[in-house]
Amino acid sequence: MKKRYRIALIMLCMIMCICGCSSGADTNPEKESAATDKEKESADVKSKKEKAYQKKLDMIEPSAYDNVMGLNLKKGTTISVIGKAEDVPYWDEVKKGAEQAVKDMNANLGYEGKEQVKMTYSAPATPDDVDEQVNILDEELARYPEAVAIAIVDVKSCEVQFDLAAESDIPVVAFDSGSDYQGLMASVSTDNRASAQEAAQKMAGLMDEKGEVILFIQDSKSQSANDRENAFKEEIANNYPEISVVETYHMDQLSVMQEMIAAERNGKPWNEGEDQEAGPDEAESELPEQEESETGGTEESEQGQSGSGEIEQEQPEDNENRSTEQGQSGEEDQEEVTADMISEEDVMDYILEKHPDAAGIYATNGDAVRLALETLERNKKKAHVVGYDANASELEALKEGKIDALVLQNPFGMGYAAVIASARAALSMGNEAVVDTGYTWLTKKNLEDENIQKLLYN
Repeated sequence: MKKRYRIALIMLCMIMCICGCSSGADTNPEKESAATDKEKESADVKSKKEKAYQKKLDMIEPSAYDNVMGLNLKKGTTISVIGKAEDVPYWDEVKKGAEQAVKDMNANLGYEGKEQVKMTYSAPATPDDVDEQVNILDEELARYPEAVAIAIVDVKSCEVQFDLAAESDIPVVAFDSGSDYQGLMASVSTDNRASAQEAAQKMAGLMDEKGEVILFIQDSKSQSANDRENAFKEEIANNYPEISVVETYHMDQLSVMQEMIAAERNGKPWNEGEDQEAGPDEAESELPEQEESETGGTEESEQGQSGSGEIEQEQPEDNENRSTEQGQSGEEDQEEVTADMISEEDVMDYILEKHPDAAGIYATNGDAVRLALETLERNKKKAHVVGYDANASELEALKEGKIDALVLQNPFGMGYAAVIASARAALSMGNEAVVDTGYTWLTKKNLEDENIQKLLYN
């Protein structure tokens, strides 16, 4: 009996152990499942945050410039980024990209507080102000950052500062718009020539490969503007013989156009770079020589002054005529049109009046597109418009059919890659000479596409 009790007790213990294990097994999977769900939720949130800008980084080539891996910057490193304008959607997006690159660096390196890598972003208050940008560059170099990234407004404006940066071992990276300066560590930008060639092809298709085109170029000084202008013209000249580029307006040359139009309205010849007011003075200075010839030379003039009746009779008449001419000239001077009387709208209207049959307008940035649209609307004209950028007003005009196509650049990726290139230069890691941040085309048809929406910055 004792033996049977012992066996029964052992079996009871075994059953209790099995039940306990079974109960534990039932509880643990639930805990593990809950933990797994939380991990997945956390991963999804992280993934969504990455997707917010990852599409923009995917456009960058080479791919070494779309991430922060291997950039072991020392604690407290400072990078200066200098743009072309403040409070402009495109440049705000550049700034966001640069800030994100620095944020990713610090997260990767585990830097916090004062240890963090820092980025300062500066730009002229007035877009494309050469003098102000040079002053900003001087101030940034005086702070001795580990690297500088700059969108160069004027290809010739910063060479002295770049020499000083080289002497101080501060590497310089160009972005958006570079220059031919040999000491630049890298150039980070849209492929402006390729995009301009495509713009010419699209414009030609819209115009059935014939007609007149007007060009609105954002400036005459930056490399990006020059590339967009020249590549467009070359593509048209080489492949579309029935299309003519009839006018090119550079937005930083408004004063030149005002002077030219004033001279034309006053019926005067105009040569760029010459003082238009010199004309009448030069004409007056030639008058005595002409009189000298007509009166037979110096001798006869002296004789007339000494008492020759014929000359004395002509002289008063000559003086009277000259006085009348001078009076008329004075009245004309008072009625003359001056350059400051001519507005930018007048200049734009003048261009359109000269070319009433223009079938297309090519505009090389957001401001140029705006100017083109305002001019067409004011003059109640229609033309195909192909341009760059994608601010809110441009997107609305695209939806309404006022714009045919836009080059959508990647300013976020440009800011990001500019900081990566700067970090590589500070670490003496070497850089690609050219980093292409990519572009795509916007039309009314693809505007609502999910992939396009991820690239917009409004």
